[in-house]
Amino acid sequence: MRWDSLFNDLEAQFSAERSLEKEAEITERARVELAGIELTDRLRALGAGRIKVVLSSGTALLGSISHIGSEWFVLDEGVRQWMIPFPSVLTYQGVGRLAVKATPRLVKPLGFAAALRALARDRASVVVHVRAQAPQSFETKGVIDRVGQDHLDVAVVHEGEVRRAGNVASVVTIPFGAIVAVGSASGPGF
Repeated sequence: MRWDSLFNDLEAQFSAERSLEKEAEITERARVELAGIELTDRLRALGAGRIKVVLSSGTALLGSISHIGSEWFVLDEGVRQWMIPFPSVLTYQGVGRLAVKATPRLVKPLGFAAALRALARDRASVVVHVRAQAPQSFETKGVIDRVGQDHLDVAVVHEGEVRRAGNVASVVTIPFGAIVAVGSASGPGF
């Protein structure tokens, strides 16, 4: 009968409409979920994978990420390690589509100043690269002496000397905003 085809047609329309609504809801949920993914979550998912970063100085570094703080990460590039503030990175290449949220014990990872204070306590020799007009790059080699809220002091010592009061040639104060990367003193530079 005609009513059968009419009701069948109405049921098909209703079913198609429900299917479209469900698909739209799934798409919207996916958008909302993606909007909550942070770059650090994607970097954490890399594991030991290699990544290329281009810094604001124009320098490209290739390595694997070993630590992620709240404002920085450490890139292992052969024998040298780089502590890089997130704002210093222009591009990342090799970041996958996966994301891993921080574990509960790392909900509040170390800030940039706290990480620098750890290097200062360790009296580690560092190379601090700062922003400069390309193609120039400016670096300071020495030992982090003091770390303030928004700056650090680097005690510059002569090549091969240990940081002692009598060996300090000068002290350079660097605002955090000028820092592109802090590298371990071993290995090749920029």
